[in-house]
Amino acid sequence: MGAALDILRAGKPPRASFIDYPLGTSAGKPFDRENQIELVRSSLSVQEGITEAGSIITLPLQWPEGWEKKNQMEQIEGDQRSPRDTTPRYQTEEDRMLAEN
Repeated sequence: MGAALDILRAGKPPRASFIDYPLGTSAGKPFDRENQIELVRSSLSVQEGITEAGSIITLPLQWPEGWEKKNQMEQIEGDQRSPRDTTPRYQTEEDRMLAEN
C-alpha cells in the first residue's frame, strides 16, 4: 500500500495498492480504526485479483475534500524541498557504484 503514486511506480513492486490519501497516512486516517480496517481489507481484496506483475490498483476510498489544496499551500508557504523527480540520488559514491553495477 502506498499514498505516493510516483514512488510506487518508481519502486516497481510486484503488486501494489495506491490510496489517494495525504502522505504519511497510507494505512488509514489517524485514530480512525474503522477506516484503517477498511483500507487494509480493501487492499488485500484487490491483491487477490491481480494477475499481471507490476500492477498498481487505485483503491476507491477518499479523504475529505480540500486536503490536496492544504498540502499545496503548505508547500508554497514554507516547504523548501525540491519536487520529486526520477533522478537517482545516493548518500555515498560507493552507494552509486553498487546501484549502477
